[in-house]
Amino acid sequence: MNLTASLQTPATGLAEWQFPVEGMTCASCVARVERSLSAVTGVAEASVNFATEQARVKAGPGVSLQTLKAAVEKAGYAVGQQALRLAIEGMSCASCVGRVEKALRQVPGVLQAEVNLATETAEVKIAGASATLAQLLAAVDKAGYQARALDDASAAAQTTEKPGAAIWPILVAAALSAPLLLPMLGMLVGRDWMLDGWLQWLLATPVQFWLGARFYRAGFKALRAKTGNMDLLIALGTSAAYGLSVYQLLVHADHGMPHLYFEASAVVITLVLLGKWMEARAKRQTTAAIRALNALRPETARRRSQGMDEEVAVSRLAVGDLIVVRPGERIAVDGEITEGASQVDESLITGESLPVHKQVGDRVTGGAVNAEGLLLVRTTAVGAESTLARIVRLVESAQAKKAPIQRLVDQVSAVFVPVVMGIAFITLLGWGLGTGNWEAAILNAVAVLVIACPCALGLATPTAIMAGTGVAARHGILIKDAEALEVAHRLKVVAFDKTGTLTQGHPELVALEANGITRAALLAQSAAIQAGSEHPLAKAVTKAANQDRLSIPAATQLRAVAGRGMSAQVAGRELRLGSPRFMQELGVELGDFAARAQALEAAGRTVSWLADVTETDKPLLLGLLAFGDTLKSSAAAAIARLHALGVQTALVTGDNHGSAQAVAAQLGMDRVHAQVLPEDKAAIVDGLRREAGCVAMVGDGINDAPALAAADVGIAMATGTDVAMHAAGITLMRGNPALVADAIDISRRSYAKIRQNLFWAFAYNVVGIPLAALGLLSPVIAGAAMAFSSFSVVMNALLLRRWKGSIQ
Repeated sequence: MNLTASLQTPATGLAEWQFPVEGMTCASCVARVERSLSAVTGVAEASVNFATEQARVKAGPGVSLQTLKAAVEKAGYAVGQQALRLAIEGMSCASCVGRVEKALRQVPGVLQAEVNLATETAEVKIAGASATLAQLLAAVDKAGYQARALDDASAAAQTTEKPGAAIWPILVAAALSAPLLLPMLGMLVGRDWMLDGWLQWLLATPVQFWLGARFYRAGFKALRAKTGNMDLLIALGTSAAYGLSVYQLLVHADHGMPHLYFEASAVVITLVLLGKWMEARAKRQTTAAIRALNALRPETARRRSQGMDEEVAVSRLAVGDLIVVRPGERIAVDGEITEGASQVDESLITGESLPVHKQVGDRVTGGAVNAEGLLLVRTTAVGAESTLARIVRLVESAQAKKAPIQRLVDQVSAVFVPVVMGIAFITLLGWGLGTGNWEAAILNAVAVLVIACPCALGLATPTAIMAGTGVAARHGILIKDAEALEVAHRLKVVAFDKTGTLTQGHPELVALEANGITRAALLAQSAAIQAGSEHPLAKAVTKAANQDRLSIPAATQLRAVAGRGMSAQVAGRELRLGSPRFMQELGVELGDFAARAQALEAAGRTVSWLADVTETDKPLLLGLLAFGDTLKSSAAAAIARLHALGVQTALVTGDNHGSAQAVAAQLGMDRVHAQVLPEDKAAIVDGLRREAGCVAMVGDGINDAPALAAADVGIAMATGTDVAMHAAGITLMRGNPALVADAIDISRRSYAKIRQNLFWAFAYNVVGIPLAALGLLSPVIAGAAMAFSSFSVVMNALLLRRWKGSIQ
């Protein structure tokens, strides 16, 4: 697909947009997209090229790309997007986040921009290639910050190698500020330790303009961008205290020692520097999960080629290479064991505390540790396609995105600094004009500027999300986006698929009853139809036929009938294999076999039927096949724990009513929906939502993907298909249903931390700013409170790291 796109302004005054459209299959699709785009108010012309899959739109200045994107999606298609990650430098508070996002969103072609203060990164989505990296970097620079592109490698380096903030500026600032506090200490013990005014100036000046230069630089950039941030507040506040002291020293020095406030400016800067240093150290701990995952990536591997072993860089490996893994070594790639057996420790990937036995034919994951035996592994995935790389991307993506609750914070942050500056100005005038004491007026205004803390607001949500997703990843729960983490705490119903989710997913053929043919013929013909299918029931049939050493005839015209079964031509006969619904639609009479099938279903068996429909007016039943699938050992405990959390459970399966009812009764589930077609599972989820509230769907197969996407929270088993994991917001790495309750629990705890952090961040400013305006807080105390507010928010979020799942 041609992803070149541009925004131009022709002489007509109309803006011209060009962007890719995905999902079109025919000329009618083109017409539908064109109609939808033309219907947008302000669009003068819209044309779509099916060959290049590009749309070209001429529109007035009031039409945005987001509006056009919504029109394309309304027609049932999608605008082609690409995502870019940027590292942002120079941000200090939530106001900075809002300014960077605004600057990025104003770049033509940008569909979405989200900035995370805790990780100092930006996620930008653009239509095709309509915005260049240079444009994005220039926009960030114009807003007063610095940006650079992040790829997977540099992102990993930023997470693992980024040094902490230097402590020496804080130590120097403390050494210079400490003597300025001597007069206060002297007053407590009845001594006069007042330093000479010019000595105070000598101590305070380096702190103000050398160690505090970062506040001036960042504040000036904010002013240049016609906005404000925390650095501007600190620069204005401390400059006012410093300037008043210099004025007093110059004007009143001849009339004795004037009252100076150098200690206020110097100590405030020292405390803020200390607070930012502690905050940076605490924020680094929130990325511990990513660093731990990145540390699992071996740099080299031992490759076997033509009988010789050589050590090569992992980046040089290709799919199909044979890798030798010695005892005690970390497995370098995803692959399949071709020789050897061993116990493999996958705890840092799946959260499984016990080593797992692996043998020939089993798959292994890069990053796991080979405990004892020598293994020969054939590579199946390398680089960005490996399981470990995908896990890292999922966790990074979740930590970079915003939770919906953050929108309120963004709205407040957008006006926070201007409002604080306005309050400080009113404080100055109020005290000055009301009391005539302009020194007190300046100090109170300084206290207002210094105590205001937009950074606590900006860190409240992302730090809790980072800590929550990080600890969840260590326990085998991958949360793909922040919205899933936030929404999961509200779940009222969890709907489960049956096969492979609550059961082992390895059914066995337990009964075979023929009608008019031999049992061997029934099994052989059924196996012929199922040849090549990856469905668990198909594998069970093929396995049984191979065990009986049957000769399986060739089948032609194989076709899957969604939610019903299979059709094929075998030995010139038209055969159909599938569900009772399929037989009913074909007009097949089940006769006496219906009662036998009911008995099998009541015992929890899944029944399939084989019919010959060569003569459409007289379809003939050839027999039935019954399958048994063992429940997972943790399934009952999973349902019980969900009930303990106050969450209802539902079984949504394509299986027959008898089998579904038997499983639900054995597990104690609240609701049962059986014989549900794949396309109807999403409708069942919608019905549960209307009836009970917030719904999660848990599944592992391709047929579960629509329901996973339709649910408020989709939860996929990593033991299932990639399609299911892609559609889900949460992935359980161990395929253990008991982890569903753990996912809800960590969501509830994370959301509680978000609410606590936001409450204290808002309360701190709501209470602190009025106290400062009323003259009840000195600038030094205000500075100390501001410095530690952000630190306390981050540390509160880090308490999530102590969370222990129910499964160890």
